[in-house]
Amino acid sequence: VGIVRRLRSDDGCPWDREQTHDSLLPHFLEEAYEVMEAVDNENWKALSEELGDVLLHVLFQSDIAEQESEFKLQDVIDQINDKLVRRHPHVFGNKKAEDAFHAKQNWEAAKQAEKKRDSRLDGVPVTLPALIRAQRLQQKAAYVGFDWEETDQVWNKVHEEMEELKNAESAGIKKHMEEEVGDLFFALVNLCRFLDISAEDALRKGNQKFTRRFQAVEKELKRRGKNLEETNLTEMDEIWNSQKKSV
Repeated sequence: VGIVRRLRSDDGCPWDREQTHDSLLPHFLEEAYEVMEAVDNENWKALSEELGDVLLHVLFQSDIAEQESEFKLQDVIDQINDKLVRRHPHVFGNKKAEDAFHAKQNWEAAKQAEKKRDSRLDGVPVTLPALIRAQRLQQKAAYVGFDWEETDQVWNKVHEEMEELKNAESAGIKKHMEEEVGDLFFALVNLCRFLDISAEDALRKGNQKFTRRFQAVEKELKRRGKNLEETNLTEMDEIWNSQKKSV
């Protein structure tokens, strides 16, 4: 805390001193993604470093707020302490939670009572990545009982949306195709939720797998004295399939 205050003081760092709540947001988002990458790679040393960077942003934002007479770091700490107690009535109160679902249900009910929002879906940020937001919307609906009863029903919904997408493609109306693609994505996210899988994490890891395998194709072509422009799909497929077991 003292170092951050020194950096932002009149005789501190010019760059640090001129930062605002808004200007720090892109850097904060970048640090959050670096935390995710460290966890994906199971690099715990890197995770320790990246969590420190996230903590730095909390200190920076709090120092800016204190200078602007908005709030203090102690307010941040006090509020999260109070929230943790309020949102865990099954720990600090007399409510019960037999499992994680019911614990989260208690959390959502307490949150709804505090915020006094018109809808249970209010408060899910529209700026979230689409897959994360879809899963959060579905979870919030599920906590009040608006949900499928079993996984087979979700599979049926996925197949139904696939057929509707095929029909939209046959009609050739792009707006309808886009709508049906969105419905299919939403159904697949629901399936992920029933399988206890993060849709966002699954797609991110799928992206990483594709990147590794495509780069392996490039590496093998280079070993053969070729580049991507000098080969064909048959050769690339052959290399791709040979790499699937090892990459």
